[in-house]
Amino acid sequence: MTIAKRIAIVATFVGCLAAAGNAKADENVSAKMPNIMVFLVDDMGVMDTSVPFLTDRATGNPRTYPLNEFYRTPSMERLAAQGIRFNQFYAMSVCSPTRISIMTGQNAARHHTTNWINPSQDNAGTYGAPQWNWKGLDEDSVTLARVLQSSGYRTIHVGKGHFGPTDSAGEEPLNLGFDRNVGGAAFGAPGSYYGEQHYGGRGKRKRHAVPHLERYHGSDTFLTEALTLEAKKKVTEAVGEGEPFFLYFSHYAVHAPFHSDPRFAANYESSGKSKSAQAFATLIEGMDKSLGDMLDHFERLGVSEETLVIFLGDNGSDAPLGKPHDIACAAPLRGKKGAHYEGGMRVPLIASWARRADERDVQMRLPIARNAIQSQVASVTDLFPTLLELAAAEAPAGHLVDGRSLRTLLTGRRDEARDETFLMHYPHGRHRSNYFTVWRNGTTKVIFHTHPDEPSNTGDSQSGGKRYQLFDLDADPFESNDLAESQPKLLSKMIREMRDQLERHGALYPVSKTGDALAPAIPRN
Repeated sequence: MTIAKRIAIVATFVGCLAAAGNAKADENVSAKMPNIMVFLVDDMGVMDTSVPFLTDRATGNPRTYPLNEFYRTPSMERLAAQGIRFNQFYAMSVCSPTRISIMTGQNAARHHTTNWINPSQDNAGTYGAPQWNWKGLDEDSVTLARVLQSSGYRTIHVGKGHFGPTDSAGEEPLNLGFDRNVGGAAFGAPGSYYGEQHYGGRGKRKRHAVPHLERYHGSDTFLTEALTLEAKKKVTEAVGEGEPFFLYFSHYAVHAPFHSDPRFAANYESSGKSKSAQAFATLIEGMDKSLGDMLDHFERLGVSEETLVIFLGDNGSDAPLGKPHDIACAAPLRGKKGAHYEGGMRVPLIASWARRADERDVQMRLPIARNAIQSQVASVTDLFPTLLELAAAEAPAGHLVDGRSLRTLLTGRRDEARDETFLMHYPHGRHRSNYFTVWRNGTTKVIFHTHPDEPSNTGDSQSGGKRYQLFDLDADPFESNDLAESQPKLLSKMIREMRDQLERHGALYPVSKTGDALAPAIPRN
């Protein structure tokens, strides 16, 4: 063998070692910096899907209800089959509080954005907490996006913002730690879903025209599709430039106005449901197509095995099916968006790697069960610590976090260290339910109505004039048997716990007619 040939062989061998080393190094880098997509759907409750989240009490197996048979969500089915879904996952019952809780890891009672943010005026309500945080997030707020940005992530915002009112810092996601923003603004409802209407730019709803989508104006591109196309572009840019990405993909769908997505309208014409309910179903199916398109795009880019997907809704369903406090749009759960019942605050959550490769270092950092259901109580505040832990990032010192990491729950096991509690504080009026606080501890749920006779925006008293409601969610998951009168000692105990939690969170209270703050009153036994 000639010397030249020997040199060539050695060079080839060294090159192979170097390539292997580089591949290992790249894998280690990706293990440290996994991509993240939070796929947030507006006004989507736990029953607005063909994926069964609720389980049979006797067997613990998923149980299908009529609404699951009405909706078509094959991409959610795909994600759930390879990951884990939560059937007792809570959000605040209206949107801006949830969105800020995701960004901060704090309960709304602590961050004080306790109502949806009206873009143009303070909407506290007649007896609403006067000092509530109507302005939302600002340049100094600790946010999930800002912490990940400082840790080396390309942070991408696509879709609905609703973090602050018009002319505030929170109106623009770029002020909150995002490197890119497509579509995010102060308002929560789009002017229109139709490209022909410039997504609200034409017509009476110009103040709600979705920005940054001019290239689609005049086309037949539905809003959900336009945002998906833009999200894919932004992800492609990040991957091409070698940056890990945090994609906060926050669809305007399925929020009103219920504009029918023509791509799916034929699927519901024979359903027997109203035109608005059919349109809502098309918005669900269009959102689901977007999810599938993103999963496919990650595959094409070769990053699916290192991309975590978190799918969830921001509050209970707003499907146009029945009255706000009935068992209707979230059946068999009671209530809908804005209500104090479970249908107002239970949302779907699915977590999975975009493509499963359990042996990959990156996926070993956050193991996730396959085709599993987690029934332990969790909430939107838990996403902040979970994602920071995955990214090996830390929140600034002094930033209080109410959430707990979901790491153990994602494996399908119980986390015995977690309290199964949830606090929902709404010190405002003129919504589906008014001036209420919910406290859940274990399977017991108590509701306090500060002004029980105050009518909701439907003109009805939301609690039938009752100040207290008490439910055992194990024996009575659909909230049909109020125990407030028959269990006075338990009621008093739960209200004391509620008051303690509100004080710990520094909560702000609704007021009396004379302006005095009204904390929950402990009943006399």
